[in-house]
Amino acid sequence: MTSAPGPVDQPQPAPGAVHTVPADPAVVGAAGVGPDGVGAGGVGAGGVGADGVGPGGVGPGGWPMTPSFEHPGDRLTRFVLRVNERSPRWVGPLAAVGCVAAGMGYALLSNPADAPPDAAPTCLLKLTTGLDCPGCGGTRALWYVLHADLPAAARHHFLFVFALPFLAYLFVAWAANQAFGWRLPELQISSKVIVGFMGVWLAFSVLRNLPWAPFTSLYV
Repeated sequence: MTSAPGPVDQPQPAPGAVHTVPADPAVVGAAGVGPDGVGAGGVGAGGVGADGVGPGGVGPGGWPMTPSFEHPGDRLTRFVLRVNERSPRWVGPLAAVGCVAAGMGYALLSNPADAPPDAAPTCLLKLTTGLDCPGCGGTRALWYVLHADLPAAARHHFLFVFALPFLAYLFVAWAANQAFGWRLPELQISSKVIVGFMGVWLAFSVLRNLPWAPFTSLYV
């Protein structure tokens, strides 16, 4: 006589494997797992809130969520940010235009072309050492540009005259985008071009102070 076959033996977990306990039906809900488990949209109370996303938990799709942190800043920073959020989008470009207009107005009213070298305000480097700084002659060049005398402007600072059209276009493109949402064709300037321009400016700043011809013609 052979005994009736008993229940089928349950497979034993392999050595080192993690043994999982079946979920309690009282814990498992229709949408997933209850407290400290997986809920609708992601992880439940143990890691995620009602929307399936919580601090340090896992969001929809199983992606880990990094808790966001916003630095409160000081009072001045918060004030500036609050004013920026509440101001119309054209305020920033209008303020920049005002600064540019103020610089042009100063150049026109001060008439730097007829002012003596030590007239206030003056370049501290030139006043103390007699050498031209990298920006010396820029105000006079702007004055001549505003009077449509490009040769005289280039004589005082030809790099400024060369860069002025590019700077003007970049400013207009930025202001139009900020104020009206217009997207003008972008001016593609690579980092190599910028580095090359800075190198030429540095060489120009040195050569214009050499006491030999023809470099003495660059002295302002």
